[in-house]
Amino acid sequence: MSDAAHHHPALTHHFPNLAEQKEASSLGMWLFIAQEIMFFGGLFLAYTVYRNLYPAAFAEASHHLDWKLGGINTAVLIGSSLTMALAVHAAVLGHRRKIVLYLILTVVLGSIFLGVKVVEYADKFEHHLVPGADFRFEGVHGRPAEIFYSLYFAMTGLHALHMIIGIPILLYLAWRAHRGHYGPEYHTPVEMTGLYWHFVDIVWIFLFPLLYLVDRAHQVG
Repeated sequence: MSDAAHHHPALTHHFPNLAEQKEASSLGMWLFIAQEIMFFGGLFLAYTVYRNLYPAAFAEASHHLDWKLGGINTAVLIGSSLTMALAVHAAVLGHRRKIVLYLILTVVLGSIFLGVKVVEYADKFEHHLVPGADFRFEGVHGRPAEIFYSLYFAMTGLHALHMIIGIPILLYLAWRAHRGHYGPEYHTPVEMTGLYWHFVDIVWIFLFPLLYLVDRAHQVG
């Protein structure tokens, strides 16, 4: 590694070079993702257990979710994964304007996703499908249906929280990219944020069929 690389402004004092600093950042991000997988895994496990206990109730409750909105959000998030990947690629090549463009597009797509979730949540409030004292569900499956919606809000709410946290980070990266901080020599923050964003997208790829689609074939008439 050249002297210039050793004295790169982004190199912190406790690393000898940018390569080792990137390796440490990658390890930290993968450890973070691993604990997030365990966190979401507990919710997925709870959903699986209760769905096996109350299959009819979960099937009926899931039919009150709008699969079309869920499908739109799935397409939006897949698009955001593409723009995030393009942002990382642009950073590797040192294309400053493209980094900013693709990061902003990722923010726009993430914001659209959250906007659709607001519409979905508003509908649940309107129809008294939010667990609590005001919860209303016609038929014999009221209590287990409330469990379904408790898990629905916990899982999708936690997922949305990750996106709410991610969007300001993307905006900060776009601002830094505009100022020329990222290029072929140093683009670790863009790459690590890309890993985080892809993880969030993958979680939704599991949530969408689990909550919206699995029981569509057994719709109660």
